[in-house]
Amino acid sequence: MPNLLLGEFLGSAIFFAFGCGVVANVSLKESKGNGGGPIVVYTGWALAVMMGVTVSLALGNTGDLNPAVTFYKLLMGAYTVPVAISVMIAQTIGGVLGGALVWLAYLPHWEATEDKGAKLGVFCTSPAIRSYGANALCEFVVSTMLFLVFFSMGSKFVSGANGFPPGFGTYMVGMAVWAVGCCFCGPTGYALNPARDLGPRIAHAILPIAGKGGSDWAYAWVPVVAPMAGGGAAFVIAKALGLI
Repeated sequence: MPNLLLGEFLGSAIFFAFGCGVVANVSLKESKGNGGGPIVVYTGWALAVMMGVTVSLALGNTGDLNPAVTFYKLLMGAYTVPVAISVMIAQTIGGVLGGALVWLAYLPHWEATEDKGAKLGVFCTSPAIRSYGANALCEFVVSTMLFLVFFSMGSKFVSGANGFPPGFGTYMVGMAVWAVGCCFCGPTGYALNPARDLGPRIAHAILPIAGKGGSDWAYAWVPVVAPMAGGGAAFVIAKALGLI
């Protein structure tokens, strides 16, 4: 249990620090990466997944780093309810730390950046067109597809009778996240992970970020509820298809 929670906490902190960090790099004024464009962000988040999962696995954990992943593992019987809740809390607290690390790393750039929306966007997602129903639908559909891909990676027809060699599954997960970014980031910024959005959003709310605006709590439920529902839907579909 201690290694499990430590792995989820530190793995999530690394994951979200690198992920939020790439957004800061391309968004904040006077950053050397300013204006780098969306493909840099998608690539940074994909690499962030691999880094976070690597740290988590090294500490003896399974590398969930996502409450929605933990939820479908709960449905599979891998966790008890108390353990699953503890893991989700550790992931979210890791997200707060990850956001704080990005704030510190880019400390002079917050004051140099006038755009409050750009500052918030470093920490959490927001929709291109605000329509809560459509935004939630996008996050639900894309989360479901992503988790079905994750389930499929465990098939013997994909990973072989003996499974992937060490580290290759982590690479595959990163590539899946990269694909989602390139293909489905447009409507909502692809949270797909309640802790990824909620933890750094809390960091934005509590940190003394120069010139920041509000933390957009009216939208915050979408990237929390929809991916969790997607995890549940993916579990049901995977069960029906015999993937698990």
